[in-house]
Amino acid sequence: MTIFTKPVFDATVIYDGNELFKGRGAAGMWAEKLAVELESPVTVEKIGTGWALCGNVDGVAVRWGIIGQRLARLEPSA
Repeated sequence: MTIFTKPVFDATVIYDGNELFKGRGAAGMWAEKLAVELESPVTVEKIGTGWALCGNVDGVAVRWGIIGQRLARLEPSA
């Protein structure tokens, strides 16, 4: 499931088959926007060489990366 229709265009890296934010700053900016949308805290987490967004949706821990220049949930194995 994607979130937002606005493109997420920043430098990205591919790590373990997932497209992630290259920089913590860009990930932090999108974490703030996502937190407002979800009305719950969203943080950033280093995964390999990139950064993912992390939060809870309906009590379930979720990580988001980038798929096709949109925010999207990462597979649980990430």
